Amino acid sequence: MTINILERNNVKISGRGTRPIVFAHGFGCDQDMWRYIVPSFENDYRVILFDYVGSGGSQLDYYDAEKYNDLQGYAQDVLEIMETLELRNAIFVGHSVSSMIGLLASNRDPKYFERLVMLGPSPRYINDLPDYFGGFNREEIDELLTMMQMNFIGWASYLAPIAMQNSERRELSDELEKSFCSRDPHIARQFAEVTFMSDCRRDLDAVSVPSLILQCSDDSIAPIEVGNYLHAHLKDSTLKLMNAKGHYPQLSHPDETTDLIKSYLASH
Repeated sequence: MTINILERNNVKISGRGTRPIVFAHGFGCDQDMWRYIVPSFENDYRVILFDYVGSGGSQLDYYDAEKYNDLQGYAQDVLEIMETLELRNAIFVGHSVSSMIGLLASNRDPKYFERLVMLGPSPRYINDLPDYFGGFNREEIDELLTMMQMNFIGWASYLAPIAMQNSERRELSDELEKSFCSRDPHIARQFAEVTFMSDCRRDLDAVSVPSLILQCSDDSIAPIEVGNYLHAHLKDSTLKLMNAKGHYPQLSHPDETTDLIKSYLASH
């Protein structure tokens, strides 16, 4: 069977520029999460949006539990999209777990990547004390995964406001909760397990692509210690601490997010 990569991942292309910029959504989301950011890039870039298999408008028929039991399965899809579109030297903007998916893809084939922009990244969510603080202990992650299995809707309404922060703007956590709930529960749980159990620390030394780390303040998913760790272990990386609170600045603080990405790209 011939796979139509662009249909599989619901790829959308816009913009009037030639320099490619790829926006990759995080866990429990889809490409719509970039809607406040994308218009600012369309004059100068060729903008590529997509959904991971199991998210948004992707083709669920292509979901393979074995393939996607590792972040490398998602990295493979990123490379296939880039190959299909014949991209070279693209800017890859990854939110949350997509930062590491992009990093893994760039290690496998760096010719596709000019820069990595990481929004709320984490190479490891689980603490490995005393040397590494990821923000969660193993028991907390196990409880979260159990809750997803037992009560998916309850899990979504519990996690959304914690991840979003910005409690005075209820509509933001409502949107995130709705996004969580729109996923197939079995696929979402596997993606959650693959995400929260992943450990990409050993992959950091191999990264040859320069990167921007956008670290949100008061981020319950990827705390400041994680941003500092990444900056210390990624050569040619730039760390910017955002005023934005929470884990979804592209929704809660799109102007600040856009400005930081643009100023970084303009100066490199």
